[in-house]
Amino acid sequence: MHFVEFMQLNGHQELAVWTDPAVGLKAFIAIHDTTLGPSMGGTRIWPHATDDDAIMDVLRLSKAMTYKSAAAGLPFGGGKGLVVANPRTDKTEAMFHSYGRFVETLNGRYVTTEDVGATAQEMEWISHETQHVLGLPESLGGSGNPAVVTGYGVFQAMRACAVAQWGDDSLEGKTIAVQGFGNVANSLAGYLRDAGAKLVVTDIYEAARARAAALPGVEVVGPDAIYDVVADVFAPCALGGVLNEETIARLQVPIVCGAANNQLQDEEADAERLRSRGIIYAPDYIVNAGGVINVASEYAGPYDRAAAMAKTGEIFDTTTAVIQRSRDEGITTAKAANDIAEQRIEAGRAK
Repeated sequence: MHFVEFMQLNGHQELAVWTDPAVGLKAFIAIHDTTLGPSMGGTRIWPHATDDDAIMDVLRLSKAMTYKSAAAGLPFGGGKGLVVANPRTDKTEAMFHSYGRFVETLNGRYVTTEDVGATAQEMEWISHETQHVLGLPESLGGSGNPAVVTGYGVFQAMRACAVAQWGDDSLEGKTIAVQGFGNVANSLAGYLRDAGAKLVVTDIYEAARARAAALPGVEVVGPDAIYDVVADVFAPCALGGVLNEETIARLQVPIVCGAANNQLQDEEADAERLRSRGIIYAPDYIVNAGGVINVASEYAGPYDRAAAMAKTGEIFDTTTAVIQRSRDEGITTAKAANDIAEQRIEAGRAK
């Protein structure tokens, strides 16, 4: 499907492109919907092989941000930024000054923050060129790295899934298979280990696997082997599209609940595949809303970590409501979550 057709079908408002050869920058920003407020979404730094891949990624992610903020009850629409670069080798200060100028051209319709490959350092560089940036270092009055809050939200969603599956929110003695061990997964691992859970971890990067292996009691497996682990929860915490016809058939878990965006390769079909196997799927944008909740606290100002954590704790209730609605109506949890988000967006349009 051509990206223009995809935008029309999914209600996108805008796709902006920025190139600055002098600093090696090619970037895209997608604005999906601004009904509930300015579009909010992180800037991802990722070396997509083609422009079409990059554009489709930013379009899908921006729509998910609309639903994420709506479902979390936040005054934001959905947007997403993408810098086409290798986050390990290509980032420069000049590149992000230029990207900040790009954000500024949108006049506040898009507010950016961190995403995959980005840190508070890049947000600080962006802030020299625009005020429409969040996730700034705590030394500058910002909220800093959102991973602690996001990981807490994933933990709360897992507890809600545990109640739905076993009637008890305890994760003590449960085995959690974690795919990807970046900042959010590392934060989640802390909450899970404190709760007495056992962890089986993988990552595509050897250094991340080594970091996980250094934690007491954590088992590390190869990237592909994670789908075959017999566990209580599969937690996708890497990139999207990992749940599909082939991988879902391999899963040996009763719950899927993780931090990655766009986990389902085909949302409708793969959500139904999970449901038909009796696997509870916690929709990703419900689960990982802690990050946007965190920067929403910064946006409202002054930033209050305790308030952000308390609001993020409500992910337990939202996840519970999604699972209950799916059971009551005989629909997938993905459809139930979308219905809740769409009702809030429609209510906003009616005002």
